[in-house]
Amino acid sequence: MNRLSILDCTLRDGGYINEFHFGEQAMKSMVEKLSKAAVDIIECGFLKSGAFDKDRSLFGSIDSVKNVIGKKNPNLMYVAMIQYGAISNEEIGEFDGSSIDGIRLTFHEHEIDPSFALAEQLMEKGYKVFMQPVGTMTYTDAALLELIGRVNRLQPYAFYMVDTLGTMYKNDLLRMFYLVDHNLDKKIAVGFHSHNNLQLSFSNAQELMQLNMSRRLIIDVSVFGMGRGAGNLNTELVTQYINSNFGLQYDNIEILEIIDEYIRPLSIQYRWGYDAAYYIASVTGCHPNYASFLLNRQTLHVQDIYAILNHLDAGRRMLFDREYINEEYLHYMNHHVDDRAVLEKLKKCIAERPVLLLAPGKSLKTNQERIMELLEADDYFVASVNFIPPDPAVDMMFVSNMKRFRSMEELGKAASNKTNIIVTSNISTTSAENRYIIDYSSYLNEEQCISDNAGLMCINLLKKAGVKQIWLAGFDGFSPNLQENYYESSMYMDVETERLLNMNIATARKLTQLSTQMEIKYLTDSVYRS
Repeated sequence: MNRLSILDCTLRDGGYINEFHFGEQAMKSMVEKLSKAAVDIIECGFLKSGAFDKDRSLFGSIDSVKNVIGKKNPNLMYVAMIQYGAISNEEIGEFDGSSIDGIRLTFHEHEIDPSFALAEQLMEKGYKVFMQPVGTMTYTDAALLELIGRVNRLQPYAFYMVDTLGTMYKNDLLRMFYLVDHNLDKKIAVGFHSHNNLQLSFSNAQELMQLNMSRRLIIDVSVFGMGRGAGNLNTELVTQYINSNFGLQYDNIEILEIIDEYIRPLSIQYRWGYDAAYYIASVTGCHPNYASFLLNRQTLHVQDIYAILNHLDAGRRMLFDREYINEEYLHYMNHHVDDRAVLEKLKKCIAERPVLLLAPGKSLKTNQERIMELLEADDYFVASVNFIPPDPAVDMMFVSNMKRFRSMEELGKAASNKTNIIVTSNISTTSAENRYIIDYSSYLNEEQCISDNAGLMCINLLKKAGVKQIWLAGFDGFSPNLQENYYESSMYMDVETERLLNMNIATARKLTQLSTQMEIKYLTDSVYRS
């Protein structure tokens, strides 16, 4: 193997995007094409206790990886990763050359002692072991030097610098590399694994590759940059750069075929790549999944995301904790107010009339005639959710989304004086004529994925105000075709398909529950209708 090697981790690190569900045939084909492309080290996925799904890049044993590798190229290396604690030494068979050649062991700073014990056992079984500490940037110089001393005594195949949060600039990287290179045994390869939060992965990799060093250097890459959050360093960019600058011959056509056949379709279904929120996660030293979580709420401006991430406890920023970030999100959104007087006013306004509740689904455009016929048949109280429809005129506009509110303020000023604007207390505003503030947390839903769903929150409010009958219009539900979800293109939101489908299921379940407490009818087509 040459002094400079690349390690493709698409099936492992890219697997965070699609829950590792690439499909059996796709995994086999991707490994085969990476082999034909002469990629030096191919990572096939995770070793994880109990894993058995043939369509996922999670493997419960060394033998189960064989099926994905197929016929091995003797000039290349095949590896899998263990996240310390995910599988025991007893579940890993002896190296016999028929499956993976090496194991990458990733561990946190508090797991160093047991991780080194496991690494020693894996080396005794014949595997090349890569020691991959999480978040090398967070180590002090003293702690990093102590770790390097232990690595020298262990003598693994490689030791990694890992930019977990994507915070490294050129000077940060070179300073760490020279510290590692000066103190690490020359027989041990140095690896670099980066994330692209600041869009510096490629330039940082070039800096390392241009250094005049005698030791082996391994650069981690993934096809099309596939990886959670801002993604990883692109395989196709690095292979082309090496071909152009070092005379090594990777077959980029094979890699482009992987993009075309497997990764591009996933990029349409799932989201990864640079975003301002991932930049914020990087500069605040937070795990990128915190940014993903807040982005997926689709209720926050970038400055709100910054405020929440910047407020997180410093000791809890590196490891993603869904419950913790949800608590912090709700805490940020919740500014408690006593809204009893608003409820009483709302009751008087509605005066036991049936309610027509409008959401901004595309069906509003195609059902205008039906809506007007309904309004002519009875005296309805008309309310809208997070938008101002051009027609019909509404008696009340309910707003719980900070983002929507700020974009609608000017429109709100132009709305009829008869329109009451109900604003939840998570939105920074003041009471004014026809504008009323209600307590945000009082109208949330139990299920996390729809906890602050505006339509459901509005129905919760109407229920609390004593409404007995509601007609729903524009409550279409979410389509995987994101362009089809709103009657105005300006309301488009970019959310992962899987989350949208989960939201549909949870919303339908909640509406069914609410229909046992009040009469809910659908005026337009909806995926929520049971």
